[in-house]
Amino acid sequence: MSSYTVIFERGDTSWGAWVPDLLGCAAVGETREEVDRLIREAIPAHLESLREHGEPVPEPTSTAERIPA
Repeated sequence: MSSYTVIFERGDTSWGAWVPDLLGCAAVGETREEVDRLIREAIPAHLESLREHGEPVPEPTSTAERIPA
């Protein structure tokens, strides 16, 4: 099973999440917990859609790290 990096971002009134290796795979929610659940649902749905349309499924290549400033 592949693991994709997910980027979570807090906005003024909501949270967003996106997957760098899966163009267009994103979610928005009111809380961090909600957006976490939504992106976990969005990833397999996105992969299924790619397969159904005969599109290549990108391998995970992105990583993330927090670096103190």
